[in-house]
Amino acid sequence: MFVSKTVDLTPVLSFLPCRTPDGWVRAAIADQRTMLIDHANCEKKAAATALSLMHRYTDNFILLNKMSRLAREELRHFEQVLKIMAQRGVVYEPISASRYAAGLRDEVRRKEPGKLMDTLLVGALIEARSCERFAALIPHLDDVLADFYTSLLKSEARHFHDYLKLAEQTGSSEEVAGRLSSLKAREKELVESTDGEFRFHSGPPAMPSTAASSTAAASAAI
Repeated sequence: MFVSKTVDLTPVLSFLPCRTPDGWVRAAIADQRTMLIDHANCEKKAAATALSLMHRYTDNFILLNKMSRLAREELRHFEQVLKIMAQRGVVYEPISASRYAAGLRDEVRRKEPGKLMDTLLVGALIEARSCERFAALIPHLDDVLADFYTSLLKSEARHFHDYLKLAEQTGSSEEVAGRLSSLKAREKELVESTDGEFRFHSGPPAMPSTAASSTAAASAAI
């Protein structure tokens, strides 16, 4: 795996329950069109999640400040992905969501304060996984994409840290550790089990997707 000379990824890698399977990396390299479209979706959804937390927990000033900054950064990243897509002739068209985020959010408790704790821990897992996947992809990308994904490592690692620290303030260390253990087990299952289609947060595809097969040559030139 690529190791950043400017960002210490040790906390992120230590936090995650597993590494991204090689099968997912191969699928991403073969289908960079879908990777970019879903990356844009992920950035947009991350901003929406931060804004949703701001609307829901208006009395938590630390959370409000962290999520405001995070939402701005995620929207900036969204704009940057759109720019790269436009430069490469990739049309931003609708694609289905992966089961990853939904699978994690299904584990979130419905009542407070457990709901907030679990939501923040899920956010930490998603941001950490995004950071780890950027790092896994960088050695295989062209210079423009590699430089862009390298530039995202610091902010993604910080987002992971912010979510985790906010979660640690919502309950006892024992409760946080217990919930995190449960969520990590689910995250590992989602990451390692095969998926029917490739997405940025999917597991490794069970077989090459139609998009990947039809655009592999174009992806190599992206």
